Amino acid sequence: MGVRRFHAVAATVLLMAFAGPAPALAETIEAALVRAYQGNPQLNAQRAQVRSIDENVPQALAGYRPQAALTASAGVQYTDSYGASPFFGGEFHGVEPPRSAGVTVTQTLYNGGQTANKTRAAEGQVSGAREALRLLEQSVLLSAATIYMDYLRDAAIVEVQRNNTKVLEETLVTTRARYQFGELTRTDVAEAEAQLAAGKTQQLTAEANLTTTASNYRRIIGEEPKQLAPGSPIDRFLPATLPAAVTLGLVQNPNVTAATFGIDVNYLQIKIAEGALLPTVTLQAAAQQSYEQQLVIYRTFGAAATAQLNVPVYQGGAEYSLIRQSEETLAQQRYNLDVVRDQTRANVVTAWGQLVAGKAQVESAQAQVTASEVALNGVRDEARAGQRITLDVLNAQQALVNARVALVTAQHDRVVASYAVLSAVGRLSPQVLHLATSAYDPSVHYHQVRDKWYGVQTPDGH
Repeated sequence: MGVRRFHAVAATVLLMAFAGPAPALAETIEAALVRAYQGNPQLNAQRAQVRSIDENVPQALAGYRPQAALTASAGVQYTDSYGASPFFGGEFHGVEPPRSAGVTVTQTLYNGGQTANKTRAAEGQVSGAREALRLLEQSVLLSAATIYMDYLRDAAIVEVQRNNTKVLEETLVTTRARYQFGELTRTDVAEAEAQLAAGKTQQLTAEANLTTTASNYRRIIGEEPKQLAPGSPIDRFLPATLPAAVTLGLVQNPNVTAATFGIDVNYLQIKIAEGALLPTVTLQAAAQQSYEQQLVIYRTFGAAATAQLNVPVYQGGAEYSLIRQSEETLAQQRYNLDVVRDQTRANVVTAWGQLVAGKAQVESAQAQVTASEVALNGVRDEARAGQRITLDVLNAQQALVNARVALVTAQHDRVVASYAVLSAVGRLSPQVLHLATSAYDPSVHYHQVRDKWYGVQTPDGH
């Protein structure tokens, strides 16, 4: 009776965890991914950082715009003068309150292309920041899928271990009864007691692991795990072959694209540094209204427009050093791109290998469970006929438990591996997974602030 019930309960646990239809009101893995995508604090912090980097573009564009300044002054002045000129003789002395107000507008006409290159570099930084955000989005979604499957696996293992403990308790009761009738020895009873103690230890360990997993689930998803629906692989979103996956990863993986944008930014830094060697042309217009600057003059007004050319000849050599430094940084970034591509290729191959191995492990584990069930039934029948001892039965029982735990683990690894492959090729996103949520679009904030000339209020109202 105990063995049949163990088989039925264990099989039911496996089906509920990984294969069967979702129970009513159960949390699905897609819903968990949506929760993580919307509310993960690390992801929200990265989004805020991207919005911060967006402001580099209007800061660079400020170089195209005029600069205006207002000046004003007021005070008290005492004058005591004597004029010996035949035209302006006489004494002048007294106190007057001189005051003035003026405006100056300066417009840069040419600065060696520095403004244009700074703007392009800032746009490259924005693109790189978006790729960093996409990388973190993939990391969060992969972590969410992994912890979801971790909880299903650990919950299934707990149920298997609990039912194993019940079966071992019934086995101990039966063994003691047969010992009373003289069919078994005290050694058989001790073996059953030892196996039950080991089973309880395994159950407690499984329950402790489940508690830890639940805590991590709350940290990543944002809510406590409740009734979780089965999880399934996402092979339908994956490339058909490994070469196709590698090719896709080298194009779409955010690490690769971010490194590519980094090369563009460093190249533009060289152009910005070279611009410091070129002439600068500015146009300045100024107007000033003054009162009582002198005792004999009550009011004066002046206006001027000036074009200024500044040609650098030698500035101590720092500008040349900066150019050389920027060129070495560019070379470093190009080498880094090679490193990132090699690492991406290795990650795709590794993830693909784990996916292929996971499929084979599920089939192997299923065969192991079937064989272990047959073996346990046979050992029990042989034990009743006196051809097997109690220890053989207990070992067969433990082998079946291990096989079921291995099957649960293999099914977990199979699902997680499919998400890992999609992440490695750079396509783990709400759009590809068709999640029921609107994807965060960083370009919305970018266009809100790109051409903003003034104001300290952010687009979200802060």
